[in-house]
Amino acid sequence: MQFSNSVPIYLQVMEDMKREMVTGGLPAGSRVDSVRVLAARYGINLNTMQRVCSELEREGLLETRRGVGSFVTGNWERLSALREEMARALVESYLKGMAGLGFSRLEAAERLGGEEGDGGGQSAGGQRAL
Repeated sequence: MQFSNSVPIYLQVMEDMKREMVTGGLPAGSRVDSVRVLAARYGINLNTMQRVCSELEREGLLETRRGVGSFVTGNWERLSALREEMARALVESYLKGMAGLGFSRLEAAERLGGEEGDGGGQSAGGQRAL
């Protein structure tokens, strides 16, 4: 993972893990690797990774079971809400970027409506499964 100097590393790792949770890379209810393994995978300090896990637990996304390990929450409503939060943030970022180029919100929305995407991860019904 390439880290940006403008955002604290723990926030970048949290964002990456959240993305994995909502896209199925870390499925609901699945066991998460140990803090040591995760720290090595991300190439970060053990204390930084511990902070990531503590924050994700505080947000209700990880559940720690003493003596067993940490697991992604099985709360589908929480994961669905996270997915919506992330989508809203992406939309807002897009709209701000377009506004910086002089486009109105309507013009920015029209640009999206005209795009022919490949359906990136969508099912036949047009909805992406969680």
